[in-house]
Amino acid sequence: MAQYRSKHLLPGFGLSMGISLFYLTLIILLPLAAMLLKVAGMGFPEFWRIISSNRALAAYRVTFSSAFIATIINGVVGLLLAWVLTRYRFLGRRILDALVDLPFALPTAVAGLVLVTLFADTGWYGQFLEPNGIKINYTQLGIIAAMTFTSIPFVVRAVQPVLEEVDVDFENVAKTLGATRWQVFTRIIWPTILPAFIGGCVLSFARSLGEFGAVVFIAGNLPGLTEIVSLLIFIRLDEYNYEGAAALAFVLLVVAFLTLVATNLLAAWQVRYVERQTA
Repeated sequence: MAQYRSKHLLPGFGLSMGISLFYLTLIILLPLAAMLLKVAGMGFPEFWRIISSNRALAAYRVTFSSAFIATIINGVVGLLLAWVLTRYRFLGRRILDALVDLPFALPTAVAGLVLVTLFADTGWYGQFLEPNGIKINYTQLGIIAAMTFTSIPFVVRAVQPVLEEVDVDFENVAKTLGATRWQVFTRIIWPTILPAFIGGCVLSFARSLGEFGAVVFIAGNLPGLTEIVSLLIFIRLDEYNYEGAAALAFVLLVVAFLTLVATNLLAAWQVRYVERQTA
């Protein structure tokens, strides 16, 4: 009996696992399977016609380029935010730490309305930007702003706990041996946080690819200019063109999956590299 119990560390493991798998199948696997079956049933020529149309190609360009730029911004700003929250103690630190999670709690449609208001010609930001020829609303810059806002917590929350676990003694020893601050960061801190940083950036990119609520209000939704893939999917669903919506969704799914696989492989290589360096 003792040996049987030792195999299951959690009480009610069988029941818990069954409920978890049932929920996973019901919420994730079945919808994905339905989409894949819809794509498989249309035939390759029809599938290729849908995903390679001029409107779809323009939507890919706008979506992927905007998500890439937003991820770069989130990588830089998110790393700085994680560094400040981890390495410094100041008045209002807890408030700033809580604000990082605001995009998670705030409905994306509300975020889109807020951004539209801020960047309007009479808004707090727009009244200074538009007179200088910088228009945000109804341009790709607005799409980038919305994607950046909704996905930056992924980078901060991925890097922050790893930074907190970095042993300060290694940094002090390096400084004692004459290392500069930049050398300490590049040779001790950066290799340690790199896998988490990459993971956070990938999650930020994946979230940006599928963002809809915040973008739809600020983008203007002009085909070929500010129309993103998720909006085009919504339009196809509104037209009862389920095959077209499934084909476009399949493209986003494949891109997100390949990105995650490539990132996991890179992170695994980085971990092995760090282990060899410290061995």
